[in-house]
Formats: sequence, structure tokens, C-alpha cells
Amino acid sequence: MTVSGKMTRRFPHRHLLSCERLTAPEITFLLDIADDLAEANRARQAKREILSGRSLINLFFEASTRTQASFEMAAKRLGADVLNMNVA
Repeated sequence: MTVSGKMTRRFPHRHLLSCERLTAPEITFLLDIADDLAEANRARQAKREILSGRSLINLFFEASTRTQASFEMAAKRLGADVLNMNVA
């Protein structure tokens, strides 16, 4: 199944703020998608539109320029609109 095919399956949580309450199948689902996205990232055309029309807010409570930049780049490569908020 392709990444976009897996993404059409509903993840039961609206937001992923912690992994503490995830079930084993939910974690497996997320790891499978991560593997597929890593493979797609290595492809010739790395830009995808999987998150087109979606917004992602990166909220950082500590200064972390590299992490913020990598999260932003990853989301944009998937077609998301990104807003970075630094609380630190």
C-alpha cells in the first residue's frame, strides 16, 4: 500500500502530542507510514502533496534551531503550511 493509501485510513487521534496512550497497532501504523515516507524521501522527486491543505504548528519550548528547521522542511516537503512558534 502506498503512503497516500495508508494516510486515507483514519488515525483515531486528532493531535499527536504524546505517545504514552497509543496502542501497539497505532504505533505500528505510524512506524509503517514513517518507513514509507523515508523511502519516498529518497526518491528522485522528494516533494509530495500528502499534507496539502493542512497546517502544521511547530511549538518549541526550548531553543532548537536544527530541530525546528528540519521539522519545517519535512512538513513543507509534504505540502503542509507551517507556522513556527517559539515559546523559549
